[in-house]
Amino acid sequence: MTAAGTTPDLRIVPANEASWDDLQAILTGAAGQCQCQRQRLGDHDWWYMPVTERAAILRDETHCDDPRATETIGIVAYQGDEPVAWCAVDRRGVYGRLRGSPVPWKGRTEVKDDETVWAIACMIVRKGHRSQGLTYPLVAAAVEFARDRGASAVEGYPLLTGGGQVIWDELNVGPVGPFQAAGLREVAHPTKRRLVMRIDF
Repeated sequence: MTAAGTTPDLRIVPANEASWDDLQAILTGAAGQCQCQRQRLGDHDWWYMPVTERAAILRDETHCDDPRATETIGIVAYQGDEPVAWCAVDRRGVYGRLRGSPVPWKGRTEVKDDETVWAIACMIVRKGHRSQGLTYPLVAAAVEFARDRGASAVEGYPLLTGGGQVIWDELNVGPVGPFQAAGLREVAHPTKRRLVMRIDF
């Protein structure tokens, strides 16, 4: 699975087709502490859980190193043989922090647990590979990943940066541009800096 318009050496695969070591090479710093669990578990459960337990949950969810697995929850990008980016994409209802926050639902009458709606919850580009536009093919591939698995719609919750510099720990929801390029459109503007964007199939 490689998004259209990407560089020839960029390859994006379901997480179960990537190795666990490769995924961990991407998840460094704050992302390594989180292990992509804060959105899924919610702040309370996540905060008190040791990193080793968070990592064990992520490993079970991704089925890394098992290309025959029928379930996985995200995608991994490679440049050549080097792992460079990760994106968590799954059914919207599994993200407890998202369900519990009033922000993404402001002004909307969505059924929060609609399993046909998927969410792009988090993306991490490995340090040393940032500012190269990798989030564009990553979001496009995440949309394709969800659609191939029966999603009726995909949502994202990007941050409006106003052209300013934003630390990656804050920008793990992604900037607006890659979502626009992948065909998602604004459906809500719940805060000054946050949009809800969506594509329906």
